[in-house]
Amino acid sequence: MMQSQRSRRSWRLFFGLSLGALLISAWFGYVQTADMPWHGALVGIVASLIIATPIMLLEVKGQRLLRRLRRLPLLAYLALKIVFYVVVILGGLILVRGLNISSHERFDDSFGASVIFSVIMAVGANVVFEIGGLLGFSTLRNLFTGRYVQPRREQRAFLLIDMKDSTGMAERLGPVKFHELLNDFFRDISDAALDCNGEIHKYVGDEAILTWSGAAMGNGECLRCPFVARDLIERDRATYEARYGEMPSFRASIHYGEIVAGEIGDVRREIAYVGDTLNVAARLLEAAKELGRDVLASDDLLARAPLPDGLRTVKLPMLTVRGRAAPLGVSALESV
Repeated sequence: MMQSQRSRRSWRLFFGLSLGALLISAWFGYVQTADMPWHGALVGIVASLIIATPIMLLEVKGQRLLRRLRRLPLLAYLALKIVFYVVVILGGLILVRGLNISSHERFDDSFGASVIFSVIMAVGANVVFEIGGLLGFSTLRNLFTGRYVQPRREQRAFLLIDMKDSTGMAERLGPVKFHELLNDFFRDISDAALDCNGEIHKYVGDEAILTWSGAAMGNGECLRCPFVARDLIERDRATYEARYGEMPSFRASIHYGEIVAGEIGDVRREIAYVGDTLNVAARLLEAAKELGRDVLASDDLLARAPLPDGLRTVKLPMLTVRGRAAPLGVSALESV
């Protein structure tokens, strides 16, 4: 189920970007052939299908291959991608010429412009994918649309997932091997977030912060998410033990409340969530360690999100939170 959810997301991204490339290519063909604009648009569409499709497939569906290539030196990685892009662009344009959907004279006159246009499109797509991979595509979309240019109040749930004994594992494995384990751990967390319709807000050391908007909480997926993540990690037990000789585990806390969301920063911008809600979630995470519980949820969240099947709550004593006047109702979450 997890891979199918990730696959559905990647296919949506593939078709959305391919449609955008097709429309831009049709426009380019239209303006390039003043005497037969609609025929030029058709040529642009065909060229986009031939050239953009393999590039999009590599960038969207070829992430496993790209992760391996990123282990190469940066210049070697870039050189391989440039060679692939050049072969696809030149081969695609030659193939369009061979299809005889445009006169060779007109094609030869516009070949240089077509190469330049294709290179610009390929570089633009590559930049979008690289930035989207760094920031997250939802964050990139919000930055482009200016959703958070002005700070705005929102009701959100936050799930904090913190790896247990990360310091000890780092000492046993060494920094490089521990980094690889952390990457595999966060990949399983990301799969859980995708399955539960959550967003990855950020990674902080060995901690992942996931979030849901108020509208996305109606089915209680945020409560199910840490248990989905645990099942995914258990699914990969053989891989973890073969590569690292041990299994990662985590504790988690979930809280709901009001935050202020807005763009922040100058040289480097990001969308930041500011408010007491994240501080309370962090205090819950500390309490999970103190109480020996794996997953804690605030009563504020449990009052708004239905408990999914297969889970139960264990009521715990009220928790005093520094800076908060009233104590916080807390429950442990367990699988039945």
